[in-house]
Amino acid sequence: MIVDYRHYSRVVKNILYLILLIIFVYVILKLFIFFSPFLISIITANLLEPVIKKIMNTFRFSRKLSTIILLLIIFLSIIFITTITFAIMISESSKLLNNLNLYLPNISNSINHIIDSVDIDKLNVSDEIKSLIENATTDLLYNIGNYISNILTYVLNMITKIPNIILYIIITFLATYFICSDRYYIKDQFEYHIPKIWIRKFNSHFKEITIQLLNYLKAELIMIVISFFIVLIGLYILSFIGFDIGFPLIIALFIGLVDALPILGSGTVLVPWAIYSSITGNLSLGLSLLIIYVVVLIARQLIEPKIVSNNIGIHPIFTLIAMYAGFKIFGLIGLIIGPIVLIIYKNIFESLLERGLVKTIFERE
Repeated sequence: MIVDYRHYSRVVKNILYLILLIIFVYVILKLFIFFSPFLISIITANLLEPVIKKIMNTFRFSRKLSTIILLLIIFLSIIFITTITFAIMISESSKLLNNLNLYLPNISNSINHIIDSVDIDKLNVSDEIKSLIENATTDLLYNIGNYISNILTYVLNMITKIPNIILYIIITFLATYFICSDRYYIKDQFEYHIPKIWIRKFNSHFKEITIQLLNYLKAELIMIVISFFIVLIGLYILSFIGFDIGFPLIIALFIGLVDALPILGSGTVLVPWAIYSSITGNLSLGLSLLIIYVVVLIARQLIEPKIVSNNIGIHPIFTLIAMYAGFKIFGLIGLIIGPIVLIIYKNIFESLLERGLVKTIFERE
């Protein structure tokens, strides 16, 4: 038997090369996360550049003055929107946490009432099974309550970190200002100190990754905003006409975030809520919630194919896997980080993926 050592040597080299490349990308990603304010500033500066040029050409302002005016408008707008949003969220989150212990027993009693209304005796179900069902229902509601409470507590803890967030935002804005106002100086310094071949490769990958990330974030943001506003307006209308909708902003925000996930959607929240309302005697609320869900569904069907499929270029199953992996590693924020890392790896390993990753490593030449 003749052993082809050259083939196995090439396989080992390819595997080592791939491992080293993954480690290198991982380290780069860690550095990007550490220096994320400056990375955000670079991306933001590139996005704002056409607007800055437009201001310079229209009003004959200098680059520095145009940058200050544009960033000041953006900063004041963000402060205004954020202040109003946080004020409402703090109020609704505190109210929901205080009333959570009241809601869960009501839900438990409603479910027990539904179970009691069913003539289980005709089904020949033993007392042990009945007890098991009741205990399982109670445990499920207890766990759901704890999970919701933990999420809301996490949100409130994040709100208490507002000083750190403000510092982060200030650094990002200052970095954006310097990059926008001294764009050509920074670019010249960058090109002077780094080899040209590195710059070309970096610019090529950075441009492609930035475009793909922006397309992904734009697609997700559009879907979240559309779902959020449809649900928010619908819930406020229901609240205005007399339905007991206690926390429209938090509910709409949660539904908007859920609606951005592959496979899952606003129906994950709205449909069970509608069914529960109908079963507990509030049929009009249940039908109203279903109408809101239908409106969101129609909007998604009309808009999603144009912005998601065309912009992301990644099958939903891989996006779902990336979200799950990100969630297991980083927690809730991993739902966002996972797809971003997937897009970066897809761009860097694009040539290997086109040839077939495993096939390229192990196949004989």
